[in-house]
Amino acid sequence: MPAESISELLKAAEKQHLPLWEVILRNDLAESGKSREASLRQMAALWEAMKHASRSYSGRARSSSGLVGGDGAKMAAYAKSKKGVGGFLIDRIAAEALRMGESNACMKRIVAAPTAGSCGVLPAVLIPLAERENIPDEEIVHALYVAAGFGQVIAARASISGAEGGCQAEIGAASAMAAAALASLKKGAPQTSAHACAMALMNLLGLVCDPVAGLVEIPCVNRNVVGALNAVACADMALAGIRSRIPADEVIDAMRAVGEQMPPSLRETGQGGVAATPAGLAAARKLREG
Repeated sequence: MPAESISELLKAAEKQHLPLWEVILRNDLAESGKSREASLRQMAALWEAMKHASRSYSGRARSSSGLVGGDGAKMAAYAKSKKGVGGFLIDRIAAEALRMGESNACMKRIVAAPTAGSCGVLPAVLIPLAERENIPDEEIVHALYVAAGFGQVIAARASISGAEGGCQAEIGAASAMAAAALASLKKGAPQTSAHACAMALMNLLGLVCDPVAGLVEIPCVNRNVVGALNAVACADMALAGIRSRIPADEVIDAMRAVGEQMPPSLRETGQGGVAATPAGLAAARKLREG
């Protein structure tokens, strides 16, 4: 059966003397009835789909609204120049997040992780790292199980829907999942992944969902960059021994409570936040008028 809490996953890993990804894989098998080989094959296919989405990105593509497109190519070129403040890897992660977000807006094939609007976070941290460190696909697949397990708990205890909980439930959840996956990938203990998850989600608590013209484009695409870089920072903090004072499960519960307190205008309706600015309203009006 799926875990109902992060603490449950940690206890199972400790009791069974298993890595976190293996506990989550076994939970998946118990819930789905699939064979081990079928589950691993399915997760490997998701990783291949992420890599394919990256390879097939086109800087010439534009969304049907014309609001987004091409920024991923600009960021990738900037990363190659090695003039960035954060260095090549950081700029490469930012470029990958933009590319994935734009691919979603341009109706390309992406992996919802956990949603289409937050599809850029996980691949943005995993693809550049895998390339830089020549990480085997098998290890990435294991890290994806950690991300999936943590995401399942977030979905069960709170939400992964912007319409229900604001963007904290989408980009926030994706960032928490990515932070946990990175900590696991870098051989952190299960508790390290939990601390990374807690800090990442806490950093984005209260993030509103305010899509301009009701489209998952502005500011959604750029927020994938924020989620990815937040995940990297929180994974590194956890790996350095920094601990979240608030347990992951309690942060998830707090996210649910914050989402419930958000007014509808800040939950994907396109009526508040940057969607309600003069520029946001003008963009919506222009699209309506054709």
